[in-house]
Amino acid sequence: MLPGTPQRATHDYTRHGTSSLYAALDITTGKVTGRLHARHRAIEFTKFLIATDQEVPADLAVHLVMDNVSTHKTPAIKR
Repeated sequence: MLPGTPQRATHDYTRHGTSSLYAALDITTGKVTGRLHARHRAIEFTKFLIATDQEVPADLAVHLVMDNVSTHKTPAIKR
């Protein structure tokens, strides 16, 4: 490493994959409900939505904040 040069990955660096974290925040109580999945597909996101729907009382509104990922735009998710 030379002074002033940013650190880079070495030749033997191995990436071990990523995980998808889906989380819901109840702003009144501060309670966080989360699900961690090894894959990032619409199936896992649907499971999170179903679990969130079951945990949230029917009289409360749920607001979703999502990024622009294609798994959030499938026909099953839109339904």
